[in-house]
Amino acid sequence: MIEWQWAEFGELTTGELYQVLKLRQHVFIVEQNCIYEDIDDLDEAAWHLIGWRIEISGARTIAAYLRVLGPGVKYKESSIGRVIVSQAARGVGLGKVLMAQAISIMNEKLSNTPVKLSAQYHLEGFYRDYGFETVSDPYDEDGILHVEMLKRTD
Repeated sequence: MIEWQWAEFGELTTGELYQVLKLRQHVFIVEQNCIYEDIDDLDEAAWHLIGWRIEISGARTIAAYLRVLGPGVKYKESSIGRVIVSQAARGVGLGKVLMAQAISIMNEKLSNTPVKLSAQYHLEGFYRDYGFETVSDPYDEDGILHVEMLKRTD
């Protein structure tokens, strides 16, 4: 079972923040073999969407995560970033559920503003399914090919 949490930085407990940073480090730095500074001074301005897997024992582990920045923080538009599904939770469509949750919450909380993201090039089709269109040529970001994508208001 997945329990969704939408929280501002200050609402996260130390333990929750630790698990978020641990998962981001594992996926983006270790698994993708990409040396970069994940802690980029934007987390404090972000909303965090966390999908917690609830075990029978009641223990919670992160299965999916992303962060949302409001307009004017990273881009003039709102933005989605640090989109992750943990290794243990991959292959069952959780990434699609995560994106659907994020877009739904953003439409409600951010008044359906345009949303921009920097997508790994191989995931361009995934984001296109959510109404994002490619608005840049491919570019190298930390050794991984990316494109900027934009979802205009509905």
